Amino acid sequence: MIAPPLPAAPFWRLTAAGAISFLALWSAVALSGITARAFMPAPWDVVARFGELLVRPFAGYVLHEHLLSSLQRFGMGFCLAVLVGIPLGLLMAWFKWVDRVVTPAFEAVRFVAPIAWVPFAALWFGTGIGGPVLIIFMGAFPPVLINTYRGAKQVDRKYIEASQMLGASAWRGMTEVLLPAAVPSIVAGLRISAGLGWQSLVGAELIVASSGVGYLMVKGQASVSTATVMCGMAAIGVVGLLIDVALRRVQAAIERRRGI
Repeated sequence: MIAPPLPAAPFWRLTAAGAISFLALWSAVALSGITARAFMPAPWDVVARFGELLVRPFAGYVLHEHLLSSLQRFGMGFCLAVLVGIPLGLLMAWFKWVDRVVTPAFEAVRFVAPIAWVPFAALWFGTGIGGPVLIIFMGAFPPVLINTYRGAKQVDRKYIEASQMLGASAWRGMTEVLLPAAVPSIVAGLRISAGLGWQSLVGAELIVASSGVGYLMVKGQASVSTATVMCGMAAIGVVGLLIDVALRRVQAAIERRRGI
């Protein structure tokens, strides 16, 4: 007789154990004196600094104002990537000549890391909002286009031919046949796009910005304030997680509606 498997520990217990272990190790290293507290602050030092940044301006703004500035840039770059990537992906899937024209240039550009656009963006836009938006766009655009194109190309050809036989225009074919079928793939691409766009934003703000979380981290490094840099890193991680959770819920809702 096979014994029943032991019940697995609740997920939250494992999560709590991992977090406690990490904080304990961090605290031990900070208190050991291996390195100066200025370079390895304890967890409570970072929490205290986080509270200060919420009420006392650093690098010109308090923390939530830096976050709002970052989110504004991210929103502009991400929305631009969506507005360009989805229609272009549908056009490439519907018209072979568009696919053949766009693919060579796209394949060349998409392998350029978003951070590599920083010198170009700095030359063109300086520290204005255009530079970070361009860099975010270059990070977020490829996943949107690729997933839209792949989702549309997976549509059964007979549905496309049926719509053409019924006299549907290219516009109606793309919006009423390709787009609905490609929605799950598009949403999955948006999650990847949002993550890459958010990471690209931080890289852009490290160089071509005068506000934002990345800029705050640069100023923290310049003033040898490791706690400030860690606060910026924590804010970036939390906001990125919230963006992903929101898109994950949208994806789950779409899949439930479609019975996937």
